[in-house]
Amino acid sequence: MSSVFSQENSQVDINAQVHFIEEQSDQYNERFVFSYTITIENHGPETLQLLTRSWLITDANGNKVSVEGDGVVGQQPVIAAGQSYQYTSGSIIKTPLGTMEGFYMLKDLHGKEHKVQIPVFRLAVPNILN
Repeated sequence: MSSVFSQENSQVDINAQVHFIEEQSDQYNERFVFSYTITIENHGPETLQLLTRSWLITDANGNKVSVEGDGVVGQQPVIAAGQSYQYTSGSIIKTPLGTMEGFYMLKDLHGKEHKVQIPVFRLAVPNILN
């Protein structure tokens, strides 16, 4: 089961699709594993390079973890005007419900940096909210 979340920024759209990975999760040891696939769509006129990412991961107990670093999944992709880039990564939290949010820093060919918000998206075991 998956959920889809999206955020339209000025010229870049961010879409997140989340999957709960039951076979790697263990509720008795407070381990809930999720994968997420992010699609970054460049609708602007400039080619952009993704430089860094910054995440805030929050579980249902209010525990927060910040993750910052260069690029995504070991890459700093260049996204031409009208193109998109997609990657899949994962997160482990201690509760069956949580959220992720953050931003990417991108740079255009002129060296101008652009901060692009990543939408808040939910990490949730299927049917946990029903």
